[in-house]
Amino acid sequence: MRVLVVEDHTTLAARIAEGLRDAGMAVDVVHDGATALDFAGQTAYDVVLLDRDLPGVHGDQVCRTLAAAEGGARILMLTAASGVDERVDGLELGADDYLGKPFAFHELVARVRALCRRVPSAPPVARRGDLTVDRARHRAGRGTRALSLTRKEFGILELLVAADGAVVSAEELLEHVWDAHVDPFSNIVSVTMTRLRRKLGSPPLIETVVGKGYRI
Repeated sequence: MRVLVVEDHTTLAARIAEGLRDAGMAVDVVHDGATALDFAGQTAYDVVLLDRDLPGVHGDQVCRTLAAAEGGARILMLTAASGVDERVDGLELGADDYLGKPFAFHELVARVRALCRRVPSAPPVARRGDLTVDRARHRAGRGTRALSLTRKEFGILELLVAADGAVVSAEELLEHVWDAHVDPFSNIVSVTMTRLRRKLGSPPLIETVVGKGYRI
């Protein structure tokens, strides 16, 4: 799950990003509306956390633009103005959800995960044979054995299961599981995939489709 945090208060943005990463998400952070539109135009984010009162391009305009994009990210709008009228305005701009500041962080994480679960191909709990992936609780198991996975290993497994047998390229895995700071020319996907396969055990679950990517 890859998230873009758009918040001009740098300390708050850093804390939000740190908490979301601890919850297993890949997070990029920007501090103004123009940069948010630039990032969203280059990367397929699952969720955008959008502060409404942004410098430069206002959060309302960012929301309208992102909401109008075909197949765009889910938008969770954040604002200190949390009255009914403000919430209605935010939703009418195209936001999928609205959260007033200050907020409880566990509620923010729950709302982000709930927005991702609205995608039909990504149910809260998915099963492929004896493999179970619980997106809501961030847990996975094979048969009766719980799998101890890193955040990146779980992210790869989550995407492969959601693809429902379709091939997922290394580029797609890199885009959704890692953030903007990763070296796109590194072998980090193949290294993480090797560790994940080792933990999944036998018989092998993940197939390599030469020249195209991976699938379950």
